[in-house]
Amino acid sequence: MRNGADVFRVLREQHDTYPFPPDTFGVGTVSGGAHLYFAAPAGPELRNSAGKLGWKVDTRAAGGYVVAAGSFVNGRVYEITSDAPVPALPEWLAELLWPAPLPPQRPITVTLASDRRGKWLQAAANGELERVTRAQEGAPLYLASIALGQLVAGGELGEAEVAEWLTAAPLQTGQGEREARRTIASGLRAGAKRPRTVAA
Repeated sequence: MRNGADVFRVLREQHDTYPFPPDTFGVGTVSGGAHLYFAAPAGPELRNSAGKLGWKVDTRAAGGYVVAAGSFVNGRVYEITSDAPVPALPEWLAELLWPAPLPPQRPITVTLASDRRGKWLQAAANGELERVTRAQEGAPLYLASIALGQLVAGGELGEAEVAEWLTAAPLQTGQGEREARRTIASGLRAGAKRPRTVAA
């Protein structure tokens, strides 16, 4: 196989009698590739992929983007190759692209001192960790990092331990560790601007 089009043709032959090339809006890229457009299906949100379908076949969905038709890159233009209406994504393609179900999520909890102050901190930390564990995206992680970052800045919690607690939670929801740690660091910095302490 020479390119992504060959791979896509084989995929189609293995899974469906869908025509190739498909009758959909298409754009030729400046590198000789092709962008094929489909409407996202109902159901679990599709994400970007790189090589998940096969060699040289990438997809863009929620959170992704492509260079639009008519754009110039290095003096060459992304040209429309087919102005057909955009059809629904074929069911067999959707099934290949849907994310695998997440494994059962175990609560991420911390145990601190049993005095009044320790119980308050423990409840605050566990509440934020539960919110992150239930989430599918990064906003709750950032907000939790701000909230616990305020307590770190106030000297109530250690930054290293808070970062580890917060990192463990999103990994269960399929978020990448690198992105999670970047989000946590940003939230901790924001929280540090408003130190918070526990009343005696």
